[in-house]
Amino acid sequence: MSKDTAKTKPKKELTEKQVERRNAVKQALKDILVPLAFIGVVALAIFLIIFFQKTDNDASISEIHEYTGDETEIILENDALKLTMDPVTTQFSLLVKQTGKVWYSNAQDTEKDSIALGAEKDRLNSTIALTYSDASGVDTAINSYAHSTKNKNYEIESDASSITVRYSIGDIEKDYIIPAVMTKEVYDRFVGAMSASEKELVSQYYKKYDIDNLSKKDDKDALLARYPIMSKEVIYAFRSETKETQRKKLEGYFGAAGFTYDDYLESKSLDNAEKTSDKPVFNVTIRYRLEGDELVVEVPLSEIEHRKDYPLYSLSPLPYFGATGTDAEGFLFVPEGSGALIRFNNNKTSLNGYYANLYGWDYGISRKDLVHDTRVFYNTFGLSEGDDSFLCILEGGRAYAAVRADVAGKTNSYNYIDATYTMLAREQYDVTGLSQGEVYSYLWELPDETVSQRYRFIASGDYTDMAKSYASYLKDTYGEVMSLRDDTDAPVAIEIVGAIDKVKQILGVPVSRPLPLTTYAEAGTIISDLSEGGLKNLSVRLTGWCNGGLKQKILKHIRPIRSLGGAGGLKKLIAGAGSANATLYLDGATMYEYDSNIFNGFFSFRDAARFITKERAEQHQFSHITYASREFAESYYLLHADLADRMADNLQTYAVKNGAGVSFADIGKDLAADYYRKNMRSRQVALEDQMQRFKALQENRTPFLTQMGNEYAALYSDIVMGMDLKGSEYTILDAYIPFYELAIHGYVDYTGDPINLCGNAEEELLLCARYGAGLSYAFMKADAFVTQKTMYSELYGASYDSWRERAIATYNRYNKEMGHVFRMEMTDYDNLSDEVSVTVYEDGTKVYVNTGFNDYDAEGVLVPARDYVVVR
Repeated sequence: MSKDTAKTKPKKELTEKQVERRNAVKQALKDILVPLAFIGVVALAIFLIIFFQKTDNDASISEIHEYTGDETEIILENDALKLTMDPVTTQFSLLVKQTGKVWYSNAQDTEKDSIALGAEKDRLNSTIALTYSDASGVDTAINSYAHSTKNKNYEIESDASSITVRYSIGDIEKDYIIPAVMTKEVYDRFVGAMSASEKELVSQYYKKYDIDNLSKKDDKDALLARYPIMSKEVIYAFRSETKETQRKKLEGYFGAAGFTYDDYLESKSLDNAEKTSDKPVFNVTIRYRLEGDELVVEVPLSEIEHRKDYPLYSLSPLPYFGATGTDAEGFLFVPEGSGALIRFNNNKTSLNGYYANLYGWDYGISRKDLVHDTRVFYNTFGLSEGDDSFLCILEGGRAYAAVRADVAGKTNSYNYIDATYTMLAREQYDVTGLSQGEVYSYLWELPDETVSQRYRFIASGDYTDMAKSYASYLKDTYGEVMSLRDDTDAPVAIEIVGAIDKVKQILGVPVSRPLPLTTYAEAGTIISDLSEGGLKNLSVRLTGWCNGGLKQKILKHIRPIRSLGGAGGLKKLIAGAGSANATLYLDGATMYEYDSNIFNGFFSFRDAARFITKERAEQHQFSHITYASREFAESYYLLHADLADRMADNLQTYAVKNGAGVSFADIGKDLAADYYRKNMRSRQVALEDQMQRFKALQENRTPFLTQMGNEYAALYSDIVMGMDLKGSEYTILDAYIPFYELAIHGYVDYTGDPINLCGNAEEELLLCARYGAGLSYAFMKADAFVTQKTMYSELYGASYDSWRERAIATYNRYNKEMGHVFRMEMTDYDNLSDEVSVTVYEDGTKVYVNTGFNDYDAEGVLVPARDYVVVR
């Protein structure tokens, strides 16, 4: 036997029980270690989040502003307006010379307000209000009055064209004009001029340092780094722990000895120590300019300074401009739906105030639940008092804005309306199970943009005149785009649904396949039939026509659905629509992907936009019962901004190539930022990019259709579908008016929701008559039961055969009586009662609408219940 063989021992076989025991131990270790590893990874991620947030938290306040001027009023004046500012409070009055009306930047006589508490009175006296937050999402409200002007922490600059106020707002330690560091020569000069008792007191609060005679406790290197002058001279350094009462005394002593502010600045320059506080302070600039008969208020975001430990969450310029007391008569105008009024002092003090986001939610920010989606789609609000009124038009930064309004009797005795802007938006990290607290991530920097508000003053308290002032603004801003149309018939917009998706069993495997509802040939027949039935000024929006149907896959490659007739059938449809004098628009979603994967050219890690948390911008459907995201409903993604642009380009190119118009399912209605750090696109930039697209389409005479009616899209669109005519019926609102329509009617064709799908066809028709809208329907050739057991039950009323005769009859009556008004301005409107209104057009045509269930005698005209009457 060899040596190697002798060393080899037979391997001991394990018994079955031993094997089971060893496997059990392995599994137990695995069960313990895997969760621990996961927890460790998540904990590390949270640590990195907090750590990297902290690494950026260097103090970023360049200086604390201080007012050193006198109390002389500062005046800015032109031929139309005179602004007079009180430099002590930075509040101002604004005289409108044409009428003699004086508007005030703030609520007046706040010291007499018996409702408002001290903090509320401070807010009423502020010209700018801020909210800041922290990593746990705790918000703190501060304002320019309590946290700046009271303490003289501001500067005012003025010239012939503007007044600029630079505020330092926050918890600011008062600077006392006493020496920070003095050489022995300076010390002897000033202290030598004091009395013996004063010298004694001063000596207690200054420590002498001599480089050649330091104590053992003194760190020579640290002292030289802080006080370089010490290498040459003996110095006296102020003891920083000195109490405020003593600082005040010392300021008096040194002032009497001739110590000046310039001496103070020179003494501070001898101390290299960082002199910043870690308390929340915000440097904010607000600028006032007069442009003709308008006041322009600007807040440059690039000039805002703040410590990153305290992100600036929201900003409200002039929150109480024009605020009125309990003895005033008038109303607040809010842009809810077409427009709504809140009467002064309406006693609805137990209700929530009004709040709505301009252009709706930013889909670049995640949300876990949805109770109600607030949205307004045009950029103005206003206030009317007596025979005068003003409009505030939101311009720069309006994509971040929300409109607020409330009545007297809640926290104060004033009716007010303003705009608040979300600055450093935030999102919450999911740290469930690891922390009971909440961790938030904030937008890392403010965009280099300027928030601007334009105030127009109207010599009338009537909302019609206010609306006409807004129309004048739109004409000035958009130029020739705002031109009267030459319509001779009422516009009618028809949505024809091509296909939806439905799961089918293929070889026993569930697969989503397009389910035809209307083939291209059937769509052509519907268009011809409607045209022959009398429908004129006809726009057709073809949805669900490509890439899988209504739940359309990403538009990297556009493929008409074969089961609907393929590319050849689509071309015949487009040609047939033209022969029927209808404009056909090919609809597409370009901001989102639905039901897409790598085989369709979509890879979410590459192609999805990013939330602030760096997560992919996944969108969810929400339950109407629990308000939380629907657990089993499919989610979808917001696309990277650049990719969304390419998808819109693809849709446009395809439509133009085939001789059709373009229908955008999302842009012009939805507005979203992309918080991808390497190539971020802010919401305001997204708005401007959309606007440039629409402008180019209009200049190239490419017909296009948008949804909802955001003002920057509507004015360029050939037609707007789905305008929210009435808006949400908030209880605080007292009346609904066609403010937007008073401004744009005759310049823009628009419709409300599809009459046959809205749930109350009669009510929707009356709203169209009241607000001067065209009619809208949604049709499919298939019977309604086809949509059963699908996710498209909302199409229950879209069967063309069921609605054909009623739709044709409704339109023909509507067009016969109202078709002539769609090339005219709407000139007046009045609510004759809660249920009856009259709309007036420039040729004198009056349209009476009765939404009640009883006949009504309106100015001698009998208006039947649930009907409209046109008087020419």
